[in-house]
Amino acid sequence: MSQPVKLTPNIELDNQPRRHWVQLGLAAGLTTGLSFGLPGLAGAQTGFPNRPMKMIVPWTPGQATDLVGRIAAQEISKALGQAVVVENKAGAGGLIGTDAVAKAAADGYTLLAASSGPVSIAPLLQKVPFDPDKELAPVALMGIAPFVLVTAPDFPAKDIREFVAKVKAAPGKFTFASSGTGATAHLFAEAFNAATGIQALHIPYKGSVPALADVMSGQVNYCVETAASTMPLIRAGKLKAYGLSIGRETPLVPGVPPFASALGLPGFDMGAWIGVMLPGGTPKAIVDQMANIIEKSMQNPEVKKTFATISVEPEFKGPSDLAAYMKAYSSRMADVIKRNQIKVS
Repeated sequence: MSQPVKLTPNIELDNQPRRHWVQLGLAAGLTTGLSFGLPGLAGAQTGFPNRPMKMIVPWTPGQATDLVGRIAAQEISKALGQAVVVENKAGAGGLIGTDAVAKAAADGYTLLAASSGPVSIAPLLQKVPFDPDKELAPVALMGIAPFVLVTAPDFPAKDIREFVAKVKAAPGKFTFASSGTGATAHLFAEAFNAATGIQALHIPYKGSVPALADVMSGQVNYCVETAASTMPLIRAGKLKAYGLSIGRETPLVPGVPPFASALGLPGFDMGAWIGVMLPGGTPKAIVDQMANIIEKSMQNPEVKKTFATISVEPEFKGPSDLAAYMKAYSSRMADVIKRNQIKVS
């Protein structure tokens, strides 16, 4: 019998370190190309699936999306009694693997470990080889990755209100880092700046590691980065945390208030989403079947524990709710991009 997924990784969503996650993923048996399979009855009764399925992850092993996708693959396999092969098809910021699913047969045998970067944000910044609205079908939201505003430990502000007042009082003097122009961290920081009236200079880096290093040293004043990448440094006293991008408190970042409540910004609720999609045109019965399996799996205490270890808030939305959520998400990101005239080469 397959064992519950148990991981204790420390990674991120986009371009952050993943070695520790990969090592733990391998130790747990979640290896590249791994086939999850268990005897089951569901498939035999309906005729679907009658052969192995595939979960394409558009990132290298060890990313948050990769590990959430592997959880979904294992749970779908357990429920349907068919192997679900996890295939990492990385490249171009997640676009290669995402496009592979968009172009796959709409028969339910090819799933996507989907995330906000390649599905919701990239199409707003550049030409992509697929139409996310027509060629991908939402199945289930599985989790939200919160972001945290951090500075060097000696930044002279006792809380988020004092931070905003200090930075706002000196337009153009302060700097903020991101993992790259157009990255999720960049967009969330720009949204925060706009909501609070801050004018600061953006310093883009190639990944979050160098960005966080310069924030820790005080070379750059602040950044808004994933809880997965910042929490180890916060616990070690190397970063100071001021606020959360999502609209609620979370045990993933204890004692740190949301921007929304701490600054009186109702509606400020931003995180990187992770879920499952199928090729556009997949029969509704199959989409609903997959969504029901994932919804049930999200009640599993072991699954919830695993989400906590990867700094992702578990949150389920079914096909129609996810579609509406994605539409609103893209609209908000488009507004941030347009307002700040963000362009990528």
